[in-house]
Amino acid sequence: MAKGKVGHTVAGLGEYLKEQRLDSRLSLRQLAEMTGVSNPYLSQIERGLRRPSAQVLQQLSKALRVSADQLYARAGIVGLDDSTGVTVENAVLNDPLLTERQKQSLLDVYSSFLALNAQAELEPHDSQPGAGANR
Repeated sequence: MAKGKVGHTVAGLGEYLKEQRLDSRLSLRQLAEMTGVSNPYLSQIERGLRRPSAQVLQQLSKALRVSADQLYARAGIVGLDDSTGVTVENAVLNDPLLTERQKQSLLDVYSSFLALNAQAELEPHDSQPGAGANR
């Protein structure tokens, strides 16, 4: 296993992207030209060393002719198991009034809140002074 991988989700995304690129009979260089993303950066994504932004995923989805939602799910940005199809992530990603940078920023903040809440669930509640006083 290579050192420095950012996680199983990203590694799985990289493998999927490489598979889609090869199925489309594209070289890394050709995909880089189509997306405006550098060849080395794409290589790092495919090897699971980098987590691409929502904007890069959008560019890759167009070039590879795959669903952007599928790439977002594989990247861990949105969940596949939501039966209603309405999630915070989907709402942000589909908002035409937001730029790609704004969307990524909102998703990063949302993810950090979820991680913070998950960690708080693991910690004992009685160790927090005043816990529940404002609830």
